[in-house]
Amino acid sequence: MEIKEKTRYNDIELEEFKGLILQKLESAKAELKDLSESGHNTNGTDDTGSVYKTMEDGSSTLLKESNSQLAGRQRKFIENLEMALLRIENKSYGICKVTGKLIPKERLMAVPHTTQSIEAKLKQYK
Repeated sequence: MEIKEKTRYNDIELEEFKGLILQKLESAKAELKDLSESGHNTNGTDDTGSVYKTMEDGSSTLLKESNSQLAGRQRKFIENLEMALLRIENKSYGICKVTGKLIPKERLMAVPHTTQSIEAKLKQYK
């Protein structure tokens, strides 16, 4: 009797991944909301010292730029998680886009939005 290599995750496994992704998505959206809101807050200091005001403006600008970069990364992460949900719906989730092999469950639990196996990812950097 020949043992056939598994080519896709079953519906129960896909539901498990979906639950994990939905949790991460909810958390990521909350974090993005916090980042967006913190970018709009201004601190209410009075204008008694122009030197301090200039330093605060620089610090404020740096913080806004940093928050903007973090928000951009967070939006990309959310987009990747949403794409993973689509792959679950069409039952192609967990299949490496490079090798065509099943990505190990441990990798998907750690990085649920991945589309590549470790093997394929390492080949990128050679």
